[in-house]
Amino acid sequence: MLTKPDNRRQPTTLPAEMFGYRLLADPRLNKGTAFTEDERAAFGLHGLLPPTVFNIDDQVGRRMQVLREFHTDLERYAFLRELQDTNETLFYALLAQNVEELLPIVYTPTVGAGCKSFSRLFRKPRGLFLSVPHRDRIREILANPMFDKTEVIVVTDGERILGLGDQGAGGMGIPIGKLALYTACGGIDPATALPILLDVGTDNPGNLGDPLYIGWRHERVRGADYDSFIEEFIAAVAERWPHAMLQWEDFAKANATRILDRYRERICSFNDDIQGTAAVATGALLAAINVTGVPLSEQRIAILGGGSAGCGIANLVMNAMTEAGIAAEEAARRFYLVDKDGLLVEGMNDIASFQKPFLQPRSALAGWNTGNPNRISLLDVIYNAKPTALIGVSAQTGAFTESVVRAMAKHNKRPIIFPLSNPITCAEATPADIERWSDSRAVIGAGSPFPPIKRHGQPFSVDQTNNSYIFPGVGLGAIATHATRISDGMFMAAAKSLAEMSPARGNPDANLLPPVTALRDVAISVAIAVGQHAFAEGLTSGVAADEIEDAVRAKMWMPRYHPYRRQSAND
Repeated sequence: MLTKPDNRRQPTTLPAEMFGYRLLADPRLNKGTAFTEDERAAFGLHGLLPPTVFNIDDQVGRRMQVLREFHTDLERYAFLRELQDTNETLFYALLAQNVEELLPIVYTPTVGAGCKSFSRLFRKPRGLFLSVPHRDRIREILANPMFDKTEVIVVTDGERILGLGDQGAGGMGIPIGKLALYTACGGIDPATALPILLDVGTDNPGNLGDPLYIGWRHERVRGADYDSFIEEFIAAVAERWPHAMLQWEDFAKANATRILDRYRERICSFNDDIQGTAAVATGALLAAINVTGVPLSEQRIAILGGGSAGCGIANLVMNAMTEAGIAAEEAARRFYLVDKDGLLVEGMNDIASFQKPFLQPRSALAGWNTGNPNRISLLDVIYNAKPTALIGVSAQTGAFTESVVRAMAKHNKRPIIFPLSNPITCAEATPADIERWSDSRAVIGAGSPFPPIKRHGQPFSVDQTNNSYIFPGVGLGAIATHATRISDGMFMAAAKSLAEMSPARGNPDANLLPPVTALRDVAISVAIAVGQHAFAEGLTSGVAADEIEDAVRAKMWMPRYHPYRRQSAND
């Protein structure tokens, strides 16, 4: 239960013009039926509200009752978005008290459907749409005083939304959803959070032909024009909020890594699809070692999906291996990345720079028995390399077939299998199928929430190996310590912190990750670890080593109402 309002606190003074309907229309200040009798008299709210005064817990109970009466998750998503735009405090109280039930609604998988229907669901403005036709107004738009408190920015260009592809302006649903978790799980004050959609057009014919589409009706801008638009955006952000943290979200393979590399030293920023995914996968893998008994030094990892996310996972786990004493070159050979053209092998065409460290030498495959040596399949990799872990970030539904899972189980007493693609419709396999095909021996982590599986006749919850375990804490730690940039070492610290909280450390039959109901506690622990590592690297400002935990906890915002008083002539 959330802490109830403490009316003994010094009331918040609101300006005289914040009166009547105007106060009720401000989502950050609106309390709805929780306005007290004195507040209703002071702010002209009598008659505009029904007479009964409720507290925030009463309101949460009423809203949950209404929400549960809807028939579809998309209806629930739309209801919650409307509530967020009407009464932010109540929205976050609702989410914090019911995080396990509502996380799949405000985040994956339902947020994907929300993005696809964004133009139809659009009601009130939230965040910023920065479009190419108005690029000369970026600084003017950012200068709006309502954004003065901004500390956290999540930005997307909508081109690679989850596994759904180009959603154009509908991609705004992702920054909104991510920032909702920054607040609900990481305690970030919503007044400091800013979602941004860079509208550079869309190549989705459904958008371009939709009369209700709200975005810029133009094919995607690419090449030099795209890069210059990103540069103008970053220059304006760095000037407006020099100490803010920016999260890149759902950019396509061709842009994600190079944009991160270009700007990570210039502005405090990270890419959640690359680094956040890598950290949660690494944390879950380190936790899984407690279950399988196979040390990190002996792990061999097959990754289906050789894009920025897959290579990000490989890179962070490889760093963990080198920390464990394995030479970097040898560690790189422990990874088998399979993309649309099969296993990534030296000499292949169209290899991106971030893929090169993980290309398998052809000489290492000389003795392999494959159906087609020019296109080595995932199944070929499993039978020949005998990986201990299989991770999916391919967005290829059902790619972990029965043959693939049974092959993993044949070569491992406890195979680690993580189908991480989301939403659920893009998952490489369902946990129930993996459980059945592996004879209940697989250590499973999924990117989206799935129903419990049956294990030894008992229900067993499936770990949602999702970035929500990482990015809220990374952001909280970076902001609390005034980090100047976010390093790979900070993500390694986040991954290790998550692994240390694994229930499986004390019980190999337990889950790899803490329950989602503990996400606030996870965020605090991750934030402290991230802040301490940032301090050790000399990346913090104005905070001492022994002040980091206090700084993190002091930054945690709680969704509760504060008493108001109206500004008087003497104020």
